[in-house]
Amino acid sequence: MQHAVGAPLPPPQGPASGPVGWTHQAQHPGPPGPPPTTPPTPQGWSGPAPQHAPSPSRETTGHVQLPPGGPVPLPAPPAEPGTGSATLAVLLIGPAGAGKTTVAKLWASRRRVPTAHVSLDDVREWVCSGFADPQAGWNDHSEAQYRLARRTCGFAARNFLANGISCILDDAVFPDRPVVGLGGWKRHVGPGLLPVVLLPGLEIVLERNAARSGNRRLSDEEVARIHGRMAGWYGSGLPIIDNSTYDVETTARVLDDILARSLASPPAW
Repeated sequence: MQHAVGAPLPPPQGPASGPVGWTHQAQHPGPPGPPPTTPPTPQGWSGPAPQHAPSPSRETTGHVQLPPGGPVPLPAPPAEPGTGSATLAVLLIGPAGAGKTTVAKLWASRRRVPTAHVSLDDVREWVCSGFADPQAGWNDHSEAQYRLARRTCGFAARNFLANGISCILDDAVFPDRPVVGLGGWKRHVGPGLLPVVLLPGLEIVLERNAARSGNRRLSDEEVARIHGRMAGWYGSGLPIIDNSTYDVETTARVLDDILARSLASPPAW
């Protein structure tokens, strides 16, 4: 996280905080201290005695300390059930039709602390003219746009986190293809990223894909091929949710429970 932008502003002063520069001693004075010293007047000087220039105060200049840049650290385990109020970065992985975007949106909206959701497919579609349509297959053009979208997602996640806002990202990450693997996400977001795989049965993803339209709808053959490659996540050590029989609400609750356990015992990836 080398270009984190912005930071949370300091909390406003409460009614009992007093004006800027007010101290506890001003309200409850103690024994008087020694009188202020005045620098000696040079010999032959007939003007007023010189005074020390007051040192500038951060409180009076409006200085805001920005957080240092760096990769996203692993958050501390929450002290309450689920992820609670922990600030964390999540990557939800799964094939087309797994329900990644729907589950991620619901999980983010139900948390008690500010949480953002960024979908890599949405970011890819920011390119209007010259968009590398997934239906056209994987080529140098689509790979370049994918890499750009992933970097953009990582930059957004780091900035959200630098300002105390959690972030969940979703993407179809393949276990057997480094160019669209976890390494790129770890590099762009940081080692504190928590990956979770959403992998329902093939018949479920085929049914959900059939309900799609536009360039989000893939052929049945392509969906089956992607789903088969996603099976490689079994045995990877990453947590996997088979949401074949879960509704969106239940899947979001299971996701939160898994993330809480991942905070306590991070997966090796």
